[in-house]
Amino acid sequence: MSTLRALIVDDEPLARERVRALLAKEPDFEIVAEYGNGAEAIAGIVQHAPDLVLIDVQMPGCDGLQVIQAIPPERRPAVVFVTAHDRFAVDAFAVQAVDYLLKPFDRERFKVALQRAADFVRARRAGAPSAPEPVDSAGSGNTTSRRPERFAVKADGKVIFVRPEDITWIEAADNYVLLHLADRRLMLRETLSSLETRLGGAGFARVNRSALVRIDQVRELQPTFHGDYVVVLRDGTQLPLSRSLRGQLERFTGSA
Repeated sequence: MSTLRALIVDDEPLARERVRALLAKEPDFEIVAEYGNGAEAIAGIVQHAPDLVLIDVQMPGCDGLQVIQAIPPERRPAVVFVTAHDRFAVDAFAVQAVDYLLKPFDRERFKVALQRAADFVRARRAGAPSAPEPVDSAGSGNTTSRRPERFAVKADGKVIFVRPEDITWIEAADNYVLLHLADRRLMLRETLSSLETRLGGAGFARVNRSALVRIDQVRELQPTFHGDYVVVLRDGTQLPLSRSLRGQLERFTGSA
């Protein structure tokens, strides 16, 4: 692969200097520009079209997440967030970052991030279908309908990667959701609607305002009085099917 063009964004000069020094030791990468604020970074990404952007999250004015969201998904480079704060990890992976470096980090961890970026660029240049697809989480409606291979959630103070096929069903509770997995449950601060969007809809169906189920986990639909139904999952969980979502019956029976 030819040399990959990298762009550094951080409002702290010392932080930029350290990333610059680490990149200088990597012969497969060259630095095309550096920026100290988000507004300049957006213009720089458009101008230079780098292969990789190493960017801080917290910056005055326009933060790192806003910078990436401002770039059209099809034009976004590989993105590695470099930050001292772990609380933005979920949002970072929502915009399809290839890695999330927590300061302080050593050279070996930095090289892992670079390798992930190189793999991302290589797959995209080859047109591989397995290359990560960007998701526009800025609310513009350009979300992919393809189910992600895995996604990041923050629970119990950790960033945990979850595969959609490991989820049995999802339960809503105000601004929290409870993921029911095969071997455990995870509670995270997110709405059911936003998580439904992140899942891309493929393979999941809303059965009522508080529950989202994986369709292949539905064992049967039991009729009740007045034409209502109860959705019974393979683990025995029973969930009422909302009348307003009766159209989901076609998805469960595979006739859609």
